[in-house]
Amino acid sequence: MLLLSKSLLNTPVLSLQTGGQLAVTTRLILNPNNLKIEGFYCTDRFSKQEIVLLAQEIRDMVPRGFVVDDNESLSSVEDLVRLKDIVALQFELMGKLVVTVSKNRLGKIDDYAADDATLFIQKLYVGQNLLKSFSGGQLSIDRSNVVEITNRKIVVEDILKPTKNGLPVQVSPMA
Repeated sequence: MLLLSKSLLNTPVLSLQTGGQLAVTTRLILNPNNLKIEGFYCTDRFSKQEIVLLAQEIRDMVPRGFVVDDNESLSSVEDLVRLKDIVALQFELMGKLVVTVSKNRLGKIDDYAADDATLFIQKLYVGQNLLKSFSGGQLSIDRSNVVEITNRKIVVEDILKPTKNGLPVQVSPMA
């Protein structure tokens, strides 16, 4: 199942051991190399300090929030040795410019959807400028159409042109 970005942020982190809330997610730790959510920055419920919930520590996603074993599932940012480089990038997807390979500007990312099992971002939703939005609305771009990700923009394959396998790019306008 796909989860929109709004359902991933400001979400309670619940303890399986105590049944209570430990923290609330505030922002993502996103790997720009493969568009995988590696974890979440959270605000601790008691100390109000910023802590990290790694994706592999999540036992389940329920309507009330993310379920983890206990307080030991949450880490400090300094303890993330393996993710040090990704954390240092502070990559943010929202508002990122989206252009095609032929340098046509499509718009900026308004939202995205991630797979709840793998936490890979599967769809990018691009808001277009006012003139284009009257005719086509919002674009939905699949992760397979992403060619390059930089700090300033995301490059995707040209719309309605054949791809390497001969099929047109699956970009669908949304009403």
